[in-house]
Amino acid sequence: MAGAARARRNAPPREEVLVTAMDMIAERGLEKLTMAGLGREVGMSSGHLLYYFRSKDELLLQTLEWSEGRLGAERSRLLTRPGSARERLEAYVDLYVPDGHRDPHWTLWLEVWNRSQNAADDARERQAAIEGAWHRDLVALLAEGVSRGEFRPVDADRYASRLRALLDGFSIHVAIGLRGTGRDQVITHVREFLGETLLAPDA
Repeated sequence: MAGAARARRNAPPREEVLVTAMDMIAERGLEKLTMAGLGREVGMSSGHLLYYFRSKDELLLQTLEWSEGRLGAERSRLLTRPGSARERLEAYVDLYVPDGHRDPHWTLWLEVWNRSQNAADDARERQAAIEGAWHRDLVALLAEGVSRGEFRPVDADRYASRLRALLDGFSIHVAIGLRGTGRDQVITHVREFLGETLLAPDA
């Protein structure tokens, strides 16, 4: 027990571990992120990391939650700024779509979802909470645009589900580097889709 207490006192802040994990994914790729390597970066043994995070799956999920917290703050800032609903929807799409091949956030997101097939209910609920935040914000924005006459009178919840499915599919293509689906091409496809299905003719 005394050794565990010393480990807790000497451990770096949890956020430092998560920031370091994300930096390692960005610089070296997810396949190079090991508990031993991360431990060396933050001055902890892999055993101590497992003590705090229980498993690599839990470490990855907590890193994703931390990354999503930062994106959520940025999303909130974009969606509450002055401007039309259309402009803010374009900002939402820009934030959603990966920066490019091997985007670290999307690389991590894909890995966590791949591992979720065998995850416990708690982990799956935490992943669903991440998705739910993106969905709720989009529904609110769509409903606002409809009420202001900028968007056609769509069912905001149903349209949000379909738009996010489109964004997810395109974003996976960008993140894995599928030829012919770079970020700029995807943004163009999505904006054309919005123009055809959502934007009011007079907006």
